Amino acid sequence: MKPRDFNQIIDRHNTGSVKWDFLDRYLQLSQTDLLPMWISDFDFQCSEKIQQALHTRVNHGIFGYSERDDHYYQATIDWFSKRHQLTLHRDWFTSIEGVIPGLALLIQMLSKPGEGVVVQGPYYASFAKIITMNGRMVIENPLLESPEGYKIDYNHLEQMLEQHRPPLLLLCNPHNPTGRCWDRDELTRLLTLCKKYGVTVISDEIWADLILPGKTFTSVLHLGNEWHSNVIAATSASKTFGLSSLRISNFLIPNPELRHAFKARLDAHGLDVFNALSMTAATAAYQHGDVWLDELQHYLAENRCWFGQALTSAVPWCRMTKAEGTYLAWLDCRDLGLDDDTLQRALLQKAKIVVSMGWSFGNKGEGFIRVNLGFPREYLEKAIAGLVQVT
Repeated sequence: MKPRDFNQIIDRHNTGSVKWDFLDRYLQLSQTDLLPMWISDFDFQCSEKIQQALHTRVNHGIFGYSERDDHYYQATIDWFSKRHQLTLHRDWFTSIEGVIPGLALLIQMLSKPGEGVVVQGPYYASFAKIITMNGRMVIENPLLESPEGYKIDYNHLEQMLEQHRPPLLLLCNPHNPTGRCWDRDELTRLLTLCKKYGVTVISDEIWADLILPGKTFTSVLHLGNEWHSNVIAATSASKTFGLSSLRISNFLIPNPELRHAFKARLDAHGLDVFNALSMTAATAAYQHGDVWLDELQHYLAENRCWFGQALTSAVPWCRMTKAEGTYLAWLDCRDLGLDDDTLQRALLQKAKIVVSMGWSFGNKGEGFIRVNLGFPREYLEKAIAGLVQVT
């Protein structure tokens, strides 16, 4: 079978794409000549197997109340067993439309107004939003920069846990925006501290499948039963297979008490009905997506390598952080000597690209930008040509 052509340009305008069609609404930008590298969905068609499954389901023509069937559960369990050597149990599953809504409900359930929730900066901006908009306090445990990638500052973390006594820590693994994949030793050390201070760890693992060649993803659930009383892992096929608007996510909760409480909260919000097309897409992705994903990972790895080399030779003021996963690049622009507002104007007016500005990821993001590498190579070439114009 001929490998897929991820270099194919597919026009996404006029499809309701947040990234391409709504820059004016979300970013208050009126320019029409911009390359949108800000939001984290990719510009490749999803697997043909997923498309075929959706066509079959649509052709059936009836979309009444639907529920997750045996195929849905077994496909997910088999996927994690094969791809990550992780054993999941069906009774751990709770499902909701999207990881962020599930995290928000867990924050409401497991903390009280005014209490703190730990995040590790630079942190995904939506984490701060759902914490603060639910009346909780962001407690930042800043990551440490190093040539090998970002590291967890355990001494600072323990100080924050002892001082604030937060009930929750939101972990991102693989980490958005830096691309770090926390290994077994790092996770064990983090969970040991959290257990000592009675902190529940909710691990957003939506990027788990998008790992670079030779790297390994380790879930909080890999560490064994001794940690299962205070860990929750959030997963979804959406990021892996480009299904962001076909929203269904799984919150894997080994602790029966936590799981039953979360299910009750979902019922209390009327979140007990599931989208038939979302379940069809996720099931097909996990049943038939192996080959497609292997080819995508190879292409994304080549994109990252090419982009990093191009930055080094043509844009020396912009340094790419070492990563193990995601298709995001965390770029250090501090050598340019510009404040964030001036940097953003230069990127828009000279480079003609829209990025996620680092300041939106907290104080540790100042002077950085996050760009999406999930594009056909032609777009990355355009981005490099634009960045050259900044100085």
